[in-house]
Amino acid sequence: MVPKRGMSPPSSSSMTSLTARERLYVVEPLGPHSHTLILLHGLGSNGEKFGTELLETGLTSSGHKLTDLLPGARFVFPTSKRRRSTAFGRSMLTQWFDIARLEDPSYRKERQLDGLAESAREILDIIATELQKVQPQNLIIGGLSQGCAMSLAVLLSLEHPIGGYIGMSGYLTYQDELESAVQDDVDSDDPFARPGESQDATEQASPVKAQVVERDLLGLPLLDCPSQEKTACQTPVFLGHGVADDKVPCVLGEAAAQLMRNAGYQVEWKCYENQGHWYKIPDEIDDICSFIALRVGWEIVKPSLSHESEGGIESCPEYLSHQYCNSLNIDMTVSSL
Repeated sequence: MVPKRGMSPPSSSSMTSLTARERLYVVEPLGPHSHTLILLHGLGSNGEKFGTELLETGLTSSGHKLTDLLPGARFVFPTSKRRRSTAFGRSMLTQWFDIARLEDPSYRKERQLDGLAESAREILDIIATELQKVQPQNLIIGGLSQGCAMSLAVLLSLEHPIGGYIGMSGYLTYQDELESAVQDDVDSDDPFARPGESQDATEQASPVKAQVVERDLLGLPLLDCPSQEKTACQTPVFLGHGVADDKVPCVLGEAAAQLMRNAGYQVEWKCYENQGHWYKIPDEIDDICSFIALRVGWEIVKPSLSHESEGGIESCPEYLSHQYCNSLNIDMTVSSL
């Protein structure tokens, strides 16, 4: 791994004055850059801490790191601004948006709006920058905990699909509003309805309804001609959650997965027994690798003795196959809601 920082790690007091680009922690690819993952940290953490831990300790069951399996991938870990935290006595913490109760995101949810809007603009700018380097199908976004919630909101607001989405131990903000918007479409099976009595079916589609609500929440301009093709609903989604999570209850993650499915997204949902508020090693890392290979369609390189001894990824590239998945102990079956 070759980490690259915009500057030396900032102190807590200077964090709020830095731009989004200066708060990036980037791990450059081992080989030619072909793919990018943008992953958001949880409340109180930062991009460097989250990124370093994920890439160093997030090993598959055969001991492989994500950087070894995806040698062409650039890993981008933004850091949120520091904001007053209602849940923690108005302490200044790195958080994508304010939240009043961790276990109940709907409580005093209006406090989330300013941070959601500001963070969304920053993340969309980072996405736009990366899309100057890679094609949309070669971009994955996601995050952990509040980073999962923030990146889900951004995903729902996008005007085009991307390669994939990976969320861990997270939830959806403003879930009730999103559910109300898409539920009409889920329940609308009226055999007596006539075409002239309703709006165009495209404008009624669940992905469009979810996008309209989310863009409004994030303070983004509404699209002139909304359509399902101008949403991210073709983006495959992975959501994983620990059953024993005492900070963000697993039921919130499952509800988010169901809402995303109702909004027209293909969702792979995984829950992990005896796992708290974190990603499960190696089970969840195995599932994420399987998702990237099978759902997103990226090639995963098998590290070899030649690779390890000579230090070159081209020396023995062996791309993902069913046989290789078995060698990594990756489950080839996919669980969807």
